[in-house]
Amino acid sequence: MCRKTKERSDEEYKSLINRLNRIEGQIRGIKGMVEKSAYCTDILIQSSAASAAINAFNRELLANHIKTCVARDIRDGKDETVDELVATLQKLMK
Repeated sequence: MCRKTKERSDEEYKSLINRLNRIEGQIRGIKGMVEKSAYCTDILIQSSAASAAINAFNRELLANHIKTCVARDIRDGKDETVDELVATLQKLMK
């Protein structure tokens, strides 16, 4: 199976990794709250914050994807990339 890859700038890479590290920390914190039998509402608030952080990660990655990969492919006449983007957006909006 052939998989696509993308070269990322150091800035983009660091930004995405930093976001993922924060999300990972939030998830570990939520797990700890469950293990310590924290109150449901407190866990839900932290879970909501983690969801918002994942959404922010997705927005940043999507914006970078459109500005680089999608724009390049459209310039190169690869119209199937638009179909791929539409399918991706539909999955993100479920």
